[in-house]
Amino acid sequence: MTSNEILKNAVKILDGKKAEQLTAIKIKDLTILAEYFIIASGNSNTQVRAMADEVEFKLGEMGLRPYKVEGYQTANWIVLDYLDVVIHIFQTQTREFYSLERLWSDGEMVDMDALLK
Repeated sequence: MTSNEILKNAVKILDGKKAEQLTAIKIKDLTILAEYFIIASGNSNTQVRAMADEVEFKLGEMGLRPYKVEGYQTANWIVLDYLDVVIHIFQTQTREFYSLERLWSDGEMVDMDALLK
């Protein structure tokens, strides 16, 4: 599966779980870390875990397993690393504190409407 397909599927999965402030940033030209970051928020650690579980389950059904998962226990900030696509799922206040969008503002914002069609 290409990075664009992973991006599109993950965004749709997160949207289906009522992710808030769903954002994707193309960082391919800025770093070797990944091609895309997906950033989403939830209102509680339960919702954050549910979103992470759903992404992992549904992408797993498509034959993808994350290379690494971090932050699941506390669920303030869960990172699902699919190598080319890194998914950050935050509790709202944690997202505001770390402000990844500001840190990666040189990246290209991805049109969410186009991905959700």
